[in-house]
Amino acid sequence: MTDEPSTDDTTPDDTATAPAVSVVGPGEGETILLGTTRMRVLEDGSHTGHRLGITESVLAPHTAGPPQHRHARHDEGFYIISGTVRFTVGDEDHDATAGTLVMVPPGVPHTFANLADQPAVMLSTFTPDLYVQYFRDLRDTMADGRVLTPQANVRVMSRYATKPAVDHT
Repeated sequence: MTDEPSTDDTTPDDTATAPAVSVVGPGEGETILLGTTRMRVLEDGSHTGHRLGITESVLAPHTAGPPQHRHARHDEGFYIISGTVRFTVGDEDHDATAGTLVMVPPGVPHTFANLADQPAVMLSTFTPDLYVQYFRDLRDTMADGRVLTPQANVRVMSRYATKPAVDHT
């Protein structure tokens, strides 16, 4: 027997209340259609204590991204799986190809687009997960063929501590 503290935080009683492992297979998960972008929610935060959300997005060729914006309360990560995605951060453009990771901390103005002739696929992370609900709200705003106006988009963004970055500073 040793007097060193154990690094195992679980006791037999803890395993009964531990969250279940989440497995989302190919073609599974919630699908959100936003114009020419098809998003698949892989983790909406319900299995991570709302610490992390993950989506996979397929951007059709020549897909313009959202208006440049800033998040006040979450980090956003983008891992490019295929294609090329143009990230604009302030006044700087970065063409991210397959295998590239782009991390955007709170407060940094950014946007992205697929300017190429081929689809682009990216995995996005949100820490915490709050921004996953933003995409659901956008989908609902565009339901029944309604057009997403800039004003409506700003209203939805504001629910998630996000605002347009019109000044680029």
